Amino acid sequence: MSRFSDLPLGEPTRAALAQMGFVTPTPIQSQAVPLLLAGRDLIAEAPTGSGKTLAFGLPLAERVDPRQRAVQALILVPTRELAAQVDQVLGSLGAQHGFRTLVVSGGRSLAAQTQALRAGAQVVVGTPGRVLDLLQRGALRLDAIRLLVLDEADEMLDRGFAPDVERILGRAPASRQTALFSATVPDWVRATAARHLRNPATVRSVPTAATASAIEHRVYEVQDAERLPALRALLDARGAGTTLVFGRTKHGVKALCRRLAALGYPVAALQGNLSQNARDRVMADVRAGRVPILIATNVAARGIDVEHIERVINYELPETPELFTHRVGRTGRMGRQGTAITLLAPADLTRWTRMERSIGRALPRTRWTAPARGPERRQPLPSAAESNARATPRPVGVGADGREAPPVGGRRALPTAGGPGRPRRRPAAHAAGRRAV
Repeated sequence: MSRFSDLPLGEPTRAALAQMGFVTPTPIQSQAVPLLLAGRDLIAEAPTGSGKTLAFGLPLAERVDPRQRAVQALILVPTRELAAQVDQVLGSLGAQHGFRTLVVSGGRSLAAQTQALRAGAQVVVGTPGRVLDLLQRGALRLDAIRLLVLDEADEMLDRGFAPDVERILGRAPASRQTALFSATVPDWVRATAARHLRNPATVRSVPTAATASAIEHRVYEVQDAERLPALRALLDARGAGTTLVFGRTKHGVKALCRRLAALGYPVAALQGNLSQNARDRVMADVRAGRVPILIATNVAARGIDVEHIERVINYELPETPELFTHRVGRTGRMGRQGTAITLLAPADLTRWTRMERSIGRALPRTRWTAPARGPERRQPLPSAAESNARATPRPVGVGADGREAPPVGGRRALPTAGGPGRPRRRPAAHAAGRRAV
């Protein structure tokens, strides 16, 4: 199939494709769309950024009946960011067909989502936890489901999500059509899928994201003490695009972001503890180019579709080869050039060998050598007015002599004339007012 016009698509779908500017399908779309239009269950493996959303979105648009006020298609995704990305594509198709798409995920009003379901949303894109919550409350029904899609199926069927996904699949009608899409489809995913799919067709688009020629890999061996200086040198040499830095834990990402910000780098953090509004603000700033450096946990490896990510830096190695593939797939998207940089400490070498074996490619490694030192990043010195403003009033917990008072009852106490470190008594009314404030 060389053009979308070669497919038996309705006029509304053709109009939506023309509006989005799509004429020629990607390899995974060429393989998957005809099979889904024919009603086959499907397992599809394709690199990140290859057009998987449109590959299941086109058949979905052809199957949904906008006259029926019931949920007819369900797309399960692992993250809120990926849900928003899928919703954007399906929203363009729905605008032409007349069906309504609803995103259901944590961090947003449950009551508003329930009301939207009652109003007759026909397509639901959601994370497993919130979908299951709505099912248990009776707000969401799946008896009219025609197509069920697991996007990023390897994570959806992993131990974290699998119990919720299994319960959701158990509530969907057996007559449904089911499709699994992912950048990696390990054998255990296929074994699990065999219980829920009927004689599925399998399609695969190569190369994988980890071995794509559009991505230049650089792997540096560093000592633990060299990791942050190496990252700073790499950030100092960044280009005009966005740099995405991956850490392993939420607390580690927050700490790294604070440290880089204190050193003067324009950074933001994306991790699981952020509220939905905070996530949306961070991603809006990244997409607009206002924040050129994003520090993230693996949550950003799924569903962040930012075209101008120039480099991915694995500041800390991920736990699995699949996560490595998803991380580096954030750059070099749709054939664009990108760079993936990985820092390996001595404790990482054994795990890295397993990852190379899994991706089927040994990536060249070099010992990190610090570049010639340039001018240090320094924060501007405060003006006299700023210095005076900072000098008064004195921070709570610091005495007139400039020394920090010892803690009392979990708080820092102000020294008093009664002796250093003794808590200053306050009138009861004052203390009550302080608690009220």
